[in-house]
Order: sequence, then C-alpha cells, then structure tokens
Amino acid sequence: MNSCKGQHKFYCGIDLHARKMYLSILDEKGEIKLHRNMDTGREVFLKVIEPYREDIFVAGECMFAWHRIADLCQKEGISFVLGRPL
Repeated sequence: MNSCKGQHKFYCGIDLHARKMYLSILDEKGEIKLHRNMDTGREVFLKVIEPYREDIFVAGECMFAWHRIADLCQKEGISFVLGRPL
C-alpha cells in the first residue's frame, strides 16, 4: 500500500463486501465515470477498471476483506490506499 502522490486521471473507491462490491470511478475533474454495485471478483474488478487503468488510484474501505483487493492491486501494479470507514 502507498499514499496518493500527485494527480491521477482516475480515482476509484470500493465498498467491498464478501459477495458484492460498490465501485465508483471519478475522473480528475470529479465527473462520475462509473458508479455500480457488482459481484466481487478479481476478473470482474480488472475488467471494469480496464478503460481507466493507464492512471488510476484505488482506495478501499478498511474492513475484513480489504487485503484481497490490496494484494490484487499490488500484483497488477495499481496504486492502492486503505481508507478509514469513519
């Protein structure tokens, strides 16, 4: 994990649960590019962020399953930070 350094073209926030995840992707201007509830899964996540992957920063909620998405982001070279739910 790392902290957000500099500007990015896209920002992704994830509310991750065991079977579902709510994904929001904003561009650098704050415009919503994606806002969707979907099944949780590695392939699903990677497919959905593919159009934004060139410069995306992902933030996940600190809860029981956060390590799954953090590990995937690290493996795929995607910037990730863990946020506090409060």
